[in-house]
Amino acid sequence: MRQPCTYILTNRGNQLFYIGVTSDIAARMMHHRAGEGSVHCRRYNIRKLVHVEFHATMPDAIARERALKEWHRDWKRRLVDEQNPDWNDLFDTILG
Repeated sequence: MRQPCTYILTNRGNQLFYIGVTSDIAARMMHHRAGEGSVHCRRYNIRKLVHVEFHATMPDAIARERALKEWHRDWKRRLVDEQNPDWNDLFDTILG
């Protein structure tokens, strides 16, 4: 699925977050799952996709990514709770 989006990954204990932006969430997740993501994700095993927001344009997605990165941890947790209350891994859902 090629569409600009922002996404949030977490680790198994839902304690650490990674916020990213991409135009191809499926391909980007394959990189993360293969250990080819950021150093932060590899170091802390952050691979669980818990939040995705699709945007009309890449500049919109980048602006949202920057805003989310400034958020406090509690705000990020609340965002995920609202959209994905069970903190399920959305990877398979995204791939269809």
